[in-house]
Amino acid sequence: MSAPTAFEPALLGRTGLRVARLGMGSSYGVPAPAVERAFDLGVNYLYWGSFRTRHFQTALRNLSPRRDRMVLVLQSFTRAASLMAWSVERGLRRIGYDHADVLLLGLWNRTPPPRIMDAAHRLKQRGLARFLAISTHRRPMAATWARESAFDIVHVRYNAVHTGAERDVFPNLPANGPGIVSYTATCWGRLLSRRRVPRGERIPTAADCYRFVMSHPAVHVCMCGPSTEAHAREATEALRLGPMADEEISWMRRVGAAVGRRPR
Repeated sequence: MSAPTAFEPALLGRTGLRVARLGMGSSYGVPAPAVERAFDLGVNYLYWGSFRTRHFQTALRNLSPRRDRMVLVLQSFTRAASLMAWSVERGLRRIGYDHADVLLLGLWNRTPPPRIMDAAHRLKQRGLARFLAISTHRRPMAATWARESAFDIVHVRYNAVHTGAERDVFPNLPANGPGIVSYTATCWGRLLSRRRVPRGERIPTAADCYRFVMSHPAVHVCMCGPSTEAHAREATEALRLGPMADEEISWMRRVGAAVGRRPR
C-alpha cells in the first residue's frame, strides 16, 4: 500500500488541540512573511520561546485575527517562581495576546519543585495559559511525566542520531497520554553536514530530517527552527511530501548511526 501523500493534522494527545505535524520556533530569526506563509499552510503550533525575535513578534501580531486556529506556546526557563508571571505577561504584551495555549517549562531534567509548579498553576487559574508542557533531555523523566497527569504536553529530543525515545519514551505512553513534541530534528545541523555523512550515502536535507521524525506515529509535532525564507519553505515542503517509505527510514537510520559515531 502506498504511503499518504501528505502529513495529516493530529490531535495533540489529551489536550484535544488539533495541530499540524510541524511546529515552528521563534529563536533563529525566520522572517515574518515566512511564518505567515507557513501558518497559511497549516503550521499552527507556534513557539514564542527561547529567543523572542522581532520578526516572529510581527508575524504573531499579523496573525492575531486568526488566533482561533493557532496553538501559541510560550516558554519560561525561569528557576525563580517569582519571575514566571512577569515573563509570561511580558511575552503576551509584546504580541498583544491575552493568553497562551501552552505554557512550556523549559529544559527540566528533574521534576520541577513545588514552587515552580504552583506558579505555573496560578497562571492557568488566571487564564494566561490553558495547558502545561515541559521539555527535557532526560528520556526516563519524559516517560515518567507521560504516565502522570501533571503535564499535558512533553517536549523530548528525537532525531535519526538520537533515537533513544523509541526505546525509553514512545512504548511507555499511556492510551490517553500527553501530546509529544520533538525537537532537534537535524541534530543541530550534524545530519546535514557533508563531512559527517559517510561517503556513498546521500546527505539528508532538513526536510528529510523532519519527515523522519514526523513519520513516527508517537510524535504529534516536530519542531523546526528556520532562519530564512528558504529554510521555512523546505520545512513546509516536508509536510507536503508526507511520511517516509521504509527504505527512506532505513537510509536515515544508517546515516544517523554513522553521524552519531563520529566525534563532534
